[in-house]
Amino acid sequence: MKYADVPDGGTLAVFGLGPVGQFASRIGRHLGQRVVAVEPVPERRRMAERHGVETVDFTKDIGDQLRDMTGGRGPDAVVDAVGMEAHNSPVGAFAQNAVGLLPDALAKKAMETAGVDRLTVLHAAIDSVRRGGTVSLSGVYGGTASPMPLLTMFDKQIQLRMGQCNVRRWTDELLPLVEDSADPLGVMDLKTHEVSLDGAAAAYEIFQKKEDGCIKVVLKP
Repeated sequence: MKYADVPDGGTLAVFGLGPVGQFASRIGRHLGQRVVAVEPVPERRRMAERHGVETVDFTKDIGDQLRDMTGGRGPDAVVDAVGMEAHNSPVGAFAQNAVGLLPDALAKKAMETAGVDRLTVLHAAIDSVRRGGTVSLSGVYGGTASPMPLLTMFDKQIQLRMGQCNVRRWTDELLPLVEDSADPLGVMDLKTHEVSLDGAAAAYEIFQKKEDGCIKVVLKP
């Protein structure tokens, strides 16, 4: 969220309403921003809407739709909270399985160069953000499936910010919000499933397949 650097009173678009996207959206609202989230799963959209987030489905013309919602400019910043979803790609699944059979040194090299990412959301984020805006990557990408659209990024003067979350840097700021009995971020309205450790594998499969309204699973020993 901090990486997105949304100006005061600006508009933030969040692609993906899994747990990370849900909290990025809620923090945006907490900071007084207009937040539009893009998500194909209705249950995830409904959860975000309960916290004042505008939502739209993901379509091939999502860039035009976001520009229409922001006076033709596009959102000031975009958070990509999706990252790679190689488990839905036959090519990605084959590549990952093949890499698992290689010696460690060869596997590392293969993962650096194998095309296992699906970059549709990333490219949509770059297309959607306003000129001079910021794209923040919370989703994780690996491999080099497609070249970045550098000409578009240069033309639009886009700032691209990414990396691991600096957790300790923001702990003192976030912990009071999480511990607040008023629950301003709606922490308690995130868990959809609670299972024992023995049920973890089955719960992950439900989450991966986006079944049974699964958004966040809590494991209890």
